[in-house]
Amino acid sequence: MTVHIDTRSSTAVLTLKNPPVNSLGLQARRDLAQAFDQALADPTVTAIVLTGEGKGFSGGADIREFGSPDDLAEPNLLTLIRTLENASKPVIAAVHGVCLGGGLELALGCHYRVAAAGASMGLPEVKIGLLPGAGGTQRLPRAIGLEAALNMVVSGTPVASEVLAALPGQKLIDLLTEGDLVAKAVAFAQKGAGQRPLPRLRDLAVTHANPDGYLAFARTAVKAAAKGQPAPLKCIDALEAAAKSRFDDGLAREHDVFMQLLATPEAGALRHAFFAERAAARIPDVPADTPTRRIDKVAVIGAGTMGGGIAMNFLNVGMPVTLLEAKQDALDRGLATIRKNYEAQVKKGKLSRDKFEQRMALLGSTLSYDDIGNADLVIEAVFEDTGVKQQVFGRLDQVMKKGAILASNTSTLNLDQIASFTQRPQDVVGMHFFSPANVMKLLEVVRGAKTSADVLATVMALAKKIRKTAVVSGVCDGFIGNRMVEQYFRQAGFLLEEGCTPEQVDKAVERFGFAMGPFRMSDLAGNDIGWAIRKRRYVEQPDMRYSKTADLLCEQGRFGQKTGAGWYDYASGKRDAIPSAAVNTMIDAHRQTLGIEKRRVGDEEIVQRLVYALVNEGAKIVDEGIASRASDVDMVYLSGYGFPALRGGPMHYAASQGLFNVVQTMNRFARNPNDDMAFWQPAPLLARLAAEGRSFG
Repeated sequence: MTVHIDTRSSTAVLTLKNPPVNSLGLQARRDLAQAFDQALADPTVTAIVLTGEGKGFSGGADIREFGSPDDLAEPNLLTLIRTLENASKPVIAAVHGVCLGGGLELALGCHYRVAAAGASMGLPEVKIGLLPGAGGTQRLPRAIGLEAALNMVVSGTPVASEVLAALPGQKLIDLLTEGDLVAKAVAFAQKGAGQRPLPRLRDLAVTHANPDGYLAFARTAVKAAAKGQPAPLKCIDALEAAAKSRFDDGLAREHDVFMQLLATPEAGALRHAFFAERAAARIPDVPADTPTRRIDKVAVIGAGTMGGGIAMNFLNVGMPVTLLEAKQDALDRGLATIRKNYEAQVKKGKLSRDKFEQRMALLGSTLSYDDIGNADLVIEAVFEDTGVKQQVFGRLDQVMKKGAILASNTSTLNLDQIASFTQRPQDVVGMHFFSPANVMKLLEVVRGAKTSADVLATVMALAKKIRKTAVVSGVCDGFIGNRMVEQYFRQAGFLLEEGCTPEQVDKAVERFGFAMGPFRMSDLAGNDIGWAIRKRRYVEQPDMRYSKTADLLCEQGRFGQKTGAGWYDYASGKRDAIPSAAVNTMIDAHRQTLGIEKRRVGDEEIVQRLVYALVNEGAKIVDEGIASRASDVDMVYLSGYGFPALRGGPMHYAASQGLFNVVQTMNRFARNPNDDMAFWQPAPLLARLAAEGRSFG
């Protein structure tokens, strides 16, 4: 049973027991309905308290059921809530920890709500392309007012119980308490057991001085921020029904909009991303119960931009960090940058002065490897050169205690070679952070040939602690993300040779939903980084073709924002990308030397060539076992490369277009005399799946 019944005095306590988050799947709903009927039928029971076991009340509906027969099977959540709401005995929700989605809708259907301080309450459905589908858009504005409800529903951001309890005139939380929540809820129930009629949120009116004006304002603001996602505006439609219609009519409108959104490709993509993130945390041959190593102290080698950002991740969660540099001036600059970053957060009100002082107190520094030997984890973030890495890991092998994890932040180099510089390759792992490391969610965990299972399990758990989305990659040049993005940039260069400008290419993919186009991204990262990689490629893989436009750009010293000029021009002290007439002239001149006739390339072709370049390389990576699954590739691009969430990642997007159609389009590109025919040779996995009418698993 997923529900436990306990009677205290004359109050029945119904406890959801469906770990990890007490989700309200079909079996849980059936068990709750049965327990509820039992409590109602018991003449000795005068009130009912509903709560959840463990760390929360309920995380909501079981998203795996969406669109399946189980989602609509009775008792569905609407039926269950209606039963609670119309009960002849008072029903009190005792809310603690997590109370989200259908869990909050269940609580809203109760007559009273007793909440523990620190409970997190919200309706996050918009984040998976939906809206609350069990009365949340109708009851919440009746409980806390139209404006507060709209902010919660449209943003999907949970709000602390203390904040909600302090809202003027709110009817959401009847008692905010600390200590034994269930005991307090039982006492509350017994005190008011005889009160009639029982209060129902559905019977309240939604009040607002100017609902039409406010909703019009909200639509304008949300439309600008929604970036093509339909759910936020549809949430406002449902909330408008709450403000202007009878409750049952509003409920019907909510249901209609929910079903419309459920069928949209955007909702499908966001649900895919939801499950992909959870799948990425599972390593097929590393059991979930694999013992982990204890990580209390961290050391970071290198106090540059990346090293400082890495250190901040651990300081943010209360872990002491020692920063090591070779020279005092470099160390001082690194420490000053960390302090400056935190002070900026304090100034913006995002960090308290006390927290700032606590974090800085956890930060140590040294010029000597001998001072970091007792660290449980050391992360190297030095210059991307094999010789430099050899020196660092050779020294770490000498000084680090037995069992310490030795991690490299390398973005392209061979991790197995780095591990060979030590006598403990089983302790070596890649932890590839993305810049800025204290902001970007993605962490590529690179698994060497000899990396032990407990090291992998430890790093994956640690990634969760520092709030990163970790994706495991095997060893190859560039791992998952950078190996794929190289093909993306190659194709972007070919587009310039055929007649595009950097601005045209960037705008096309940004309209598609990318946070930033390839040329703006390159200017931000530094064009000299790609130049160094191409120089290595010219020696190691002389048959691989690149457009020479990027080399010509770098030969002019146009390395991007840091030099005030790259693919775009930049005004002093500003990051606004200004189209460069000089760059466009350079591109035209290079095109003429190649004898290519300029043609007009449409946005659709630009997007297809760039995205399908990613897809083809991603299919190779999955087929080679570098990534465990196609959805891991999607998570890398959603978390680290600005791929639009409403498209679900490159592999999901390709699947949504039909892999047969993707291959046909690639074959058409291969016939372009100015493109690289070999570039568009479909990856074996992609060709197989397309021929068999299948998709990525």
